[in-house]
Amino acid sequence: MAVVIALDAGTTGVRAFAVDEAGLPAGYRYREISQHFPRPGWVEHDATEIWSAVVGTTAELIASLDQPVAAIGITDQRETVVVWDRRTGRPLHRAIVWQDRRTAARCDALAAEGHLPLVREASGLVLDPYFSASKLEWLLTEGGVETGPDLAFGTVDSWLLWNLTGGDVHATEASNASRTMLFDIGHLAWSTDLCGLFGVPASCLPEVRPSSGRFGVTHERSGLPVGIPISGIAGDQQAALFGQACFEPGATKNTYGTGSFVLMNVGSTCPAPVDGLLTTVAWTIPDGAGGERTDYAFEGAIFSTGSAVQWLRDGLGVISSAAEIGPLAATVPDTDDVYFVPAFTGLGSPWWDPYARGTIIGVTRGTTRAHLARAVVESMAFQTRDVVDAMAASAGHDLVELKADGGASAMDLLLQLQADQLGVPVRRPQIQETTALGAAYLAGLAEGVWSSLDEITDNWHLDLEATPAPDRQAADRAHARWLQALDRSRHWAT
Repeated sequence: MAVVIALDAGTTGVRAFAVDEAGLPAGYRYREISQHFPRPGWVEHDATEIWSAVVGTTAELIASLDQPVAAIGITDQRETVVVWDRRTGRPLHRAIVWQDRRTAARCDALAAEGHLPLVREASGLVLDPYFSASKLEWLLTEGGVETGPDLAFGTVDSWLLWNLTGGDVHATEASNASRTMLFDIGHLAWSTDLCGLFGVPASCLPEVRPSSGRFGVTHERSGLPVGIPISGIAGDQQAALFGQACFEPGATKNTYGTGSFVLMNVGSTCPAPVDGLLTTVAWTIPDGAGGERTDYAFEGAIFSTGSAVQWLRDGLGVISSAAEIGPLAATVPDTDDVYFVPAFTGLGSPWWDPYARGTIIGVTRGTTRAHLARAVVESMAFQTRDVVDAMAASAGHDLVELKADGGASAMDLLLQLQADQLGVPVRRPQIQETTALGAAYLAGLAEGVWSSLDEITDNWHLDLEATPAPDRQAADRAHARWLQALDRSRHWAT
């Protein structure tokens, strides 16, 4: 049996993850990468270090395998900007990471000048330094990077593909391109208007290809075995949506990580922009009839879920390890009317309020650490409900179930609270590495390891299903109270 290797180039580290034909893990290797903070609000990575980590982990993994490698898939931290010289292959600046806020004032100025409608209509995004375009503009105007025929721009997937193919291929695919704020998601092409707005020359942009299909093969200069097909690429959250087998309109997943990312498949018609939500390309894949199928997704970005647990541990000392929060929260039946809004850096979807701040309300002398822990867990469920309600209303699809992954999804209590809030089952898969699975499936589809989406769906196996309480009145009352607390947190920093 052959395996497919997924290269998962995340924000804090790189994982090489092997998947067999049954969709089961067959081995992995991991390396952390350095975080650079040259100024407050600035976050950078060394692109050469990312590439070295990919080579090291992948070579070690291949050496440990008994099976042949049928293909490589790539998934990556989205929006992060890499620029390099086509002649030398060397980066021209440190990669500017998606978390970087150096272009916040520029985005505010563009919005004040009236450019937000263009950005929303063409890219499906909002004017925020989160996305790639203003980062690239900064590199070209203030970062010392000069335009010219040898300048190459890419998100991390493009940088890895360039190096894997020995510089033969400068390409990306639609899910990553849709996060740059330079891509017209309706026409599936780079936008002349957006490139002009940010002063980005078209000559530096990668070719946009389908998410599943052969991009190239490993070159002898890559340091890896020669000739392995690189056949699937997707941004990390879209890859998780694919790995969760969310192939039909209305299918929805939430990744409970440091923050949370809720994505709903909304089908093959690009929807109009929706206030509070992002519209993104989910993937472009073969349609089985000789053509291509592009699926779109609504996305809700929740800034703080797991980071609130870290704050309880590191900031307050309420718990000594993250694993304690679930059992501690379960020792009380409710929060005793305590609500916690984790707006440490503002609120994301569907509120998009950068001036909101963290709030704990309802505290009495009877409040215990268990009540506070439960309030933190409940805040994850409340924030997800806010996003899902906005998605369901806009997409016109009733939510049937929510598929959950990410570190916090290990908490059975959280999944039960989430089911009660949404009124639908919440399902956790046996294999939690859904981001790597998605990249592997995209690559394996192209190379015949898996023949269809149905075969991938059959590989999805349930670990736990939380079913909602039959009476939703208590959940609705708690959510109404949460909205009151959330309202008190908003606009605080102004």
